[in-house]
Amino acid sequence: MASDPHPFDLNENGDATNRNQPTKKPKLSLITPSQVRSEFSHHDPHTARINNGSFGCCPKSVLAAQHEYQLKYLRQPDAFYFNHLKPSILRSRTVIKDLINADDVDEVSIVDNATTAASIVLQQTGRAFAEGRFDKDDAAVMLHYAYGAVKMSVQAYVTRAGGRVIEVQLPFPICRDEGVDQIFVDAAHAIGSTNVDMKEIGADFYTSNLHKWFFCPPAVAFLYCRKSDKTLDLHHPVVSHEYGNGLAIESAWIGTRDYSAQMVVPEVVEFVNRFEGGIEGIRTRNHEKVVEMGEMLAKAWGTNLGSPPEMCSSMVMVGLPACLGISSDSDGFKLRTHLRDCFGVEVPIYYRAPKDGEINPLTGYARISHQVYNVVDEFYRFRDAVNKLVNNRVTCATLSC
Repeated sequence: MASDPHPFDLNENGDATNRNQPTKKPKLSLITPSQVRSEFSHHDPHTARINNGSFGCCPKSVLAAQHEYQLKYLRQPDAFYFNHLKPSILRSRTVIKDLINADDVDEVSIVDNATTAASIVLQQTGRAFAEGRFDKDDAAVMLHYAYGAVKMSVQAYVTRAGGRVIEVQLPFPICRDEGVDQIFVDAAHAIGSTNVDMKEIGADFYTSNLHKWFFCPPAVAFLYCRKSDKTLDLHHPVVSHEYGNGLAIESAWIGTRDYSAQMVVPEVVEFVNRFEGGIEGIRTRNHEKVVEMGEMLAKAWGTNLGSPPEMCSSMVMVGLPACLGISSDSDGFKLRTHLRDCFGVEVPIYYRAPKDGEINPLTGYARISHQVYNVVDEFYRFRDAVNKLVNNRVTCATLSC
């Protein structure tokens, strides 16, 4: 008898199985350095990629599992939708619920990214202002360092609905003690780079991307909504057939699209558990290595870190040499482009306006990210590229290839 050309199937729980092989999976041994290199061999070998924080990285084994879901859908879309999609996404939501120590799986919805999650929460806030459930003197309080897209969402949903927005510069808002009605935490980088515990955090809404530091394919994030009467009014921005069945169900079907990235979260957990200490071990090693590299760069350039080492997780801000002449956001962007085009280095560069009373301040900072696939050579490549610019006395306002 000929072998089945498409042996992979999904059982009633949405698990990928092989009809020609036993379903019990062997216990995986710890991953080796050569296997790590193989898992990320699809990355451009000519680029020192120290910008993991923006887009993350996905290993080959997870991409292979995602591809199986894509093929399953393409072979029989109707059966995939009616029999397998909801159970598989529920399986992913259950894994996330355990990862973040939530009370109930119904508190966890899967969305594309943290920006989408912010839109969901802010739409509810905007409706509350428009419908008079918030008084005219009420306000939405936003931290000054909020992500740019979130600031735009506040303007789009709250300000246009007649609500007031107050931007504050507190390091952390004093919320519950001041009678704040609802707390939304945009923690885009958190899951996979720091411990996330909903019971300890105590927020009403919390979002984080799983494609940044948790090895998922783009684009997948979770939105946690603590159970209360107020969360019943949350809806996905895209209204589809599931409208009114709860945010988690609405988010699981917003029309025909590729849901495979949302379905491989269990496979990602299997991948991270191949490392010593699992995700906790990865977090610890990333933190130690990124601080080591950040301090090495700061010492080489005679600058400083942007924050104390204990406040860094898998990223660190490193001051750039003042002679690079970064005096605006545009200068920072030009330097970033020059490093990419001429040196094969990908790293975010930010401008910081001088504070009152500062003398010869550092205004340019590089955000260094570290992930398990990175090697020390990438950081030395970045250092040497900047040193070359410094030694040549080149300012980023006149950079050219």
